[in-house]
Amino acid sequence: MLDDKDIKKLIEVFATRDEIVTKKEFESFMEEYHGDMQNLLKSVDAYAQKADKYFQEHSMLSNKVDRHEKWIEKLSKNAKVKLEY
Repeated sequence: MLDDKDIKKLIEVFATRDEIVTKKEFESFMEEYHGDMQNLLKSVDAYAQKADKYFQEHSMLSNKVDRHEKWIEKLSKNAKVKLEY
């Protein structure tokens, strides 16, 4: 059987009505959280688009440099000029 001492311990452990979140408070929190997540996702998407564009440009420039290097090698062979790296 519980005595007054046990009941006081239980009261200290359990949450009071003031400490419990209401459904309205929780829904308000979820709306705010949803808005924050949408903003975060928009930011990540914008960054991903910029990164994708950057990598495409980088790939194009890399191919261009490779093409120029081949042209230079062909020219040096035809001109009989030894290239030093």
